[in-house]
Amino acid sequence: MIKTLAKCIREYKTAAILSPVFVSLEVICECAIPFIIALLGRTFEEQTGGAPNPLYGDLNNVLLWGGILIVIALASLAFGALSGIFCAKASSGYAKNMRKDLYYKIQEFSFANIDKFSTPSLVTRMTTDVNNVQMSFMMIIRVAVRSPMMMIFSLVMAFVMGGSLAWIFVAVIPPLVLILFLIIKKALPLFHRVFKKYDNLNESVQENIKGIRVVKSYVREDYEKEKFSRSAEDVCKDFTLAERILAWNQPVMQLFFYGVLSSVLFVGSYFAFSTSGETSYVAVSQLIVYGMQILMSLIMFSMVFAIIAMSVESANRICEILREESTLHNPENPEYEVADGSVDFENVSFKYSENAERNVLEGINLHIRSGETIGIIGGTGSSKTSLVNLISRLYDVTEGEVKVGGKNVKDYDLEALRNQVAVVLQKNVLFSGTIKENLRWGDENATDEEIEEACRLAQADDFIQGFPKKYDTYIEQGGSNVSGGQKQRLCIARALLKKPKILILDDSTSAVDTKTDALIRKSLREYIPQTTKIIIAQRISSVEDADRILVLDGGKIGDLGTHKELLKSSAIYSEVYNSQTKGGNNDEE
Repeated sequence: MIKTLAKCIREYKTAAILSPVFVSLEVICECAIPFIIALLGRTFEEQTGGAPNPLYGDLNNVLLWGGILIVIALASLAFGALSGIFCAKASSGYAKNMRKDLYYKIQEFSFANIDKFSTPSLVTRMTTDVNNVQMSFMMIIRVAVRSPMMMIFSLVMAFVMGGSLAWIFVAVIPPLVLILFLIIKKALPLFHRVFKKYDNLNESVQENIKGIRVVKSYVREDYEKEKFSRSAEDVCKDFTLAERILAWNQPVMQLFFYGVLSSVLFVGSYFAFSTSGETSYVAVSQLIVYGMQILMSLIMFSMVFAIIAMSVESANRICEILREESTLHNPENPEYEVADGSVDFENVSFKYSENAERNVLEGINLHIRSGETIGIIGGTGSSKTSLVNLISRLYDVTEGEVKVGGKNVKDYDLEALRNQVAVVLQKNVLFSGTIKENLRWGDENATDEEIEEACRLAQADDFIQGFPKKYDTYIEQGGSNVSGGQKQRLCIARALLKKPKILILDDSTSAVDTKTDALIRKSLREYIPQTTKIIIAQRISSVEDADRILVLDGGKIGDLGTHKELLKSSAIYSEVYNSQTKGGNNDEE
């Protein structure tokens, strides 16, 4: 895990090294000040006792040592400031690189990888988890260096100044470390559970916000509030329990802190007042100073461990993503040229995961000629979308093979293959930006004339011209300021700009009226006659003029033929046709 996370430091390695270096120098200065003061105190005691000492003398010596102490104090201040600056630079840069690596890694994921982690979980890992790891990294390169060094230096100085009395500090360290270990061990499993529930909470939020129109139309706000409250309360309980365990850290440290100081005062005072003279008043006072430094270092170190305990689970979750390998890979010697738009399914079976009980597609054999128009219909759950997802290799087949242009899709470079397969998904997605910027996803070098032509073919130009800024109209996130039908037509225009060899329309005209639907299909026939067109639809009218129509039933090919042939031979097709023509069509405008 440490090796994986350390790769995110990269160009901030210098800052990450300089921060603990300056912390070390700061600690040396801080420990030197009480040592010099103690040395001067001893000199004063010796001088007043009649023993000559070169450090004690006139005002010049006092000014000299006073000046040295001021210089050391200022140096300590400067080193501390420099350490803070480099620490901030290193930790912020580290978090930036980590988010970048996570984001780039997710872009490489296949749909199967995304399904494995879920979208809300990925969002949590890139935000909350990264913040937790950033905080730990900041503590590690500064406080986790400062505290042990301060403790070691102070302990050494305590033995120098106080002799055997310093063993009091050594004796208290093992029980403190043991208690800290037990606290962390108890809290870790709780944090593991908390972050799992964070994912569920974020999933609930995302689902609610995406479906807010449905929530309001069904007046389900109170239900959603109650559901969210239960999830939030669940997270709160576990997090409170974990924090309650960690909260023992501070009072335990304080108990030992004051107990040790009391012991030093009691024992030190006893020896200082005794006639043996083994311990002086100055030594006792310096032991108290160093004792406070030692125990404060332990308290800070325990806080670092508490923060690290919170972030261990976050670090594991981040490493899960960084170590995850995409289920899809380019072959060693990939093909970059797609000959034509022919598609062949040869004994294809498919399921979404190895643990799935059954295949969603079973024994598919289908041969589509280049330039042919294929319609696909079927009931809900008949795996229409699953079938076309295999063409652009969004998923890999479980059995058999899919060929495009006469070659197995696994032999192609993924980017080269997908550049020749344009997909207008069932769930249309537009991104925040202007209409032009969205359309240029199809071809980033498309001219304004090409964009307008594609929109005319997709029957989108008319409504775009009605906007005050026309093609420079800003699309809100998710396309919330355009209707469902407008969104569909913009997505079709975007796909047309790719000039693909294969065009897949996955129920992508469901929100337009039948007249507009017919005009779009007419444009496709005339504008891209050599492009293979695969149209998934619920309406018979959207596919009846296709060269062939495929009827899927339970993940298998039920029937295949022209509109007229299927009316005679396919019971499913006839039933759908009759229900739509006799019952009438209520198309959404």
